[in-house]
Amino acid sequence: MIRIGEIEIHLISDGVVMMDSGGPWGLVPRALWSKYLAPDDQHRVPMILTCLLVRAAGQTIVVDTGLGDKLSEREIAIWGLERASGTLLDGLARLGVAPEDVDIVIDTHLHADHCSGNTTVTGDGEARATFPRARYVVQRREFEDAMQPNERTRGSYFPVNYEPLHRAGQLTLLDGDAVIAPGITAIVTPGHTPGHQSVLFESGGQRALFVADLASYAIHFEKLGWMTAYDVEPLVTLESKRRWQRWALETGGLLIFQHDTITAAGHLRPDDQGKPRIQPVEVAYS
Repeated sequence: MIRIGEIEIHLISDGVVMMDSGGPWGLVPRALWSKYLAPDDQHRVPMILTCLLVRAAGQTIVVDTGLGDKLSEREIAIWGLERASGTLLDGLARLGVAPEDVDIVIDTHLHADHCSGNTTVTGDGEARATFPRARYVVQRREFEDAMQPNERTRGSYFPVNYEPLHRAGQLTLLDGDAVIAPGITAIVTPGHTPGHQSVLFESGGQRALFVADLASYAIHFEKLGWMTAYDVEPLVTLESKRRWQRWALETGGLLIFQHDTITAAGHLRPDDQGKPRIQPVEVAYS
């Protein structure tokens, strides 16, 4: 558990997926990235699906919802999904939180591995909100792009994960940076998608940033030129990272990485040569 002033943050895994290494590493040569994360015999690397449970100002907030429970056996195999510690809902239950207890769900963006758990299919075959009382929030640009995908993006967006929420009036569309709850701000960090957002926590003079896919692994945050093949606008990603590198160096804020199986969180500090390096902070998953 991480405490930022009066804000309580729990990391929960919805599982680990195995992704072809060309995805997470893009144009970075294997000779370089394999020093940080070795691939398996199928040239895949692991990516953990980290979600957050946040308690602040009397509200219960979930950030991202993972792959959920709608996948077929074939889809589970394609993702290489393993859930040694269970699902997001299992993790919430361990913390005493039922789906009905959640007040707000923040979607950093609407790619399947971040929002499939938004909805579940009920006995009548209809997709409904997994968190029935919650207000879901996402950037309007992200929702619009997700509802009208193109040849480049349609393999990542599936309306069943968010369209039923919009139809039911549970989805709030944001137009830029927005305060979600006291001390919790959705910050637009474009590049991975034009409407991608990260989540900033500020309380009691302390700060943290849930980076999401601004930098999938900690090493992506260190190295401005390293980014995934999934980024729709890679040069925009570079400038977003430049901005938040400066923030991390100036404030000493904690960085929480969504997909890194080795470094879940850390602080950015200059090394002996003045280059920015992540100093890991040990954080246990709930």
